[in-house]
Amino acid sequence: MAKQVSVKKNNSREAHIPVSLAKNKLFPEFKIQVIVLAIIGLIIYGNSFLNEYALDDGIVIEKNDYVQQGFKGIPKILKTDAYDSFYRSMNAKQQLSGGRYRPLSVITFAIEQQLFGSKEKVKPAGDVAFIRHLLNVVFYILSVLVLLYFLQTFIFKDSPLIAFITCLLFLIHPLHTEVISNVKSRDEILSFLFIILTFIKVFRYKESKKPLQLFAALVFYFCALLSKEYAVTLIILIPMLLYIVRGDSMKEVIIGVLPYVFVALIYLLIRFSIVGKGATIENPDVLNNPYKFATSPERWATKIEILNHYLRLLFFPHPLSSDYSYSTIPYNNFGNPMVWLAILFHLSAIATTFILFIKRNIISFALAFYLLHLFLVCNLVMDIGATMGERLIYHSSFGFCLIIAIFINWCLQKISEMKIKKIATISVLSLITVGCAAIVIPRNAEWKNDTTLFITDAETVPNSALVNGNAGKAYLDLSEKPENKAQETELIQKAIVHLTRAVNVHKDYVNGYLNLGVAYYKLKDYDNARKQWDKVADLYPNNPFLKRNYAVLATIYYNKGMEKGGKEPLEAIKYLEQAVQLDPSNAEYWYNLGGACYTARDYEKARNAWTTTLQLNPNKEEARQGLTALPMK
Repeated sequence: MAKQVSVKKNNSREAHIPVSLAKNKLFPEFKIQVIVLAIIGLIIYGNSFLNEYALDDGIVIEKNDYVQQGFKGIPKILKTDAYDSFYRSMNAKQQLSGGRYRPLSVITFAIEQQLFGSKEKVKPAGDVAFIRHLLNVVFYILSVLVLLYFLQTFIFKDSPLIAFITCLLFLIHPLHTEVISNVKSRDEILSFLFIILTFIKVFRYKESKKPLQLFAALVFYFCALLSKEYAVTLIILIPMLLYIVRGDSMKEVIIGVLPYVFVALIYLLIRFSIVGKGATIENPDVLNNPYKFATSPERWATKIEILNHYLRLLFFPHPLSSDYSYSTIPYNNFGNPMVWLAILFHLSAIATTFILFIKRNIISFALAFYLLHLFLVCNLVMDIGATMGERLIYHSSFGFCLIIAIFINWCLQKISEMKIKKIATISVLSLITVGCAAIVIPRNAEWKNDTTLFITDAETVPNSALVNGNAGKAYLDLSEKPENKAQETELIQKAIVHLTRAVNVHKDYVNGYLNLGVAYYKLKDYDNARKQWDKVADLYPNNPFLKRNYAVLATIYYNKGMEKGGKEPLEAIKYLEQAVQLDPSNAEYWYNLGGACYTARDYEKARNAWTTTLQLNPNKEEARQGLTALPMK
């Protein structure tokens, strides 16, 4: 551990910080740092401005009725689960444990829709996408600049280099591309921004004792909670900061955090009254219940070992994926030494956090920030419906960047010659920036839309049922573009490869079977199309797309039956029977089935068909005449 130095506080207490934080004049003034960070942020994320929507953007923004209503939808956004509109469109109940009450980011989408969106009832696919991507980057860079101000003003007053390195690493970390390029993940950005603003006002209030500063801190804290639940960690992190940085006593920090506890309780009451406990029964879909097929030991071992995956991506963020669901990461067991390594490392990190906290060492805060936010998403205490995700480590990555920045600064302090130190600093930071940019910029382009994202990620995570299913859908979409007419069959066959892989991995994958049926339909393999859709009917009979698909296929069979007509009545009956099975409410199909049966002299079937016709359409006089023409029983 680094040698400790004591710094006298206004209240005469002593706070300890590593000697590596001692004052240095190596770095330029704050304004220059702000300009440098802003320029770097715009350069490496500028190519995301022209992206469309991808991943969950569709259900949270594009197809969200409340967002599309603009200002009028805001009251509904405040009173419902973030996925409420999607659940209603799918005739489904809430499916995620704990629910998703994160209205603030969704409200910003509604505001954007009102101010910049199309006023047409039918909106273009890319409607407002540019504005939303632009604002995601603006909010992101703003959060980094606010972080820089916080660190330099309150934490590292005498060591601006540590503050700058922390912010630079956070700004350029490739693991954040999902948060920036996936517009829906603005909740992560706003949450972090308001957390840092809360810290700033906490310190301002401590300095001035002005009630207005406390009020501002509580407002920012409530906004952080409305952005995402992660801000509950501040109940621990605020006292830690005050104890470590200001040298406040335990009694002072406990009393000081009580107003924030009160705000957190108000938020939790609001949240519970709106979304309740979320889904209260185990989700039957392995895509939302990734440990469904694991034994209890496998479940725990896998959850623990996944902590290593997060660390690996923080140190070496390549390759990146939009999905880590079933079965991207195979189930693990306690016979794997990596599971025990994860246990050892994280228990050591927890112990180190407590030891350094007692010594008032800022690294304790960095470790706590990392571990507390990781604790919320690691599935060890509460299931979140996902194995892991790059966006889920966004907050924790700040603690990681802070620790790495302190380490880099400690290494640079070993260089005594100022000129060499400057060269080393610039070289190291430039190398890291260029290396990260080389990952971030191409990854932004891969987030262009669902098509590019999933086709790319299908190569990265070939065992993911979800990514393969989405890649198959992407190839189907490509096959429908006029410019791809010459490659239509090839694209459909590629779709079948990925969709088949998806349903082989996940036997109950409804969307996989739906799209696989579409692919066979496009190839005019109607029997195989029906086979796939029949599986959907078994798994999810109320699926809103199934009835439509069945109706389209029924038309094909009906036309085939009519082509056979009176020449081949038995063949006609075979096709028409399939038509009425798929679309049993179509009176015309039943009427013509009756005619084919009559021609084939199967009078009982004809009677049944015409009777059903009249039940569906009592005004169908031809069916009534047909019944009259039938021989008496």
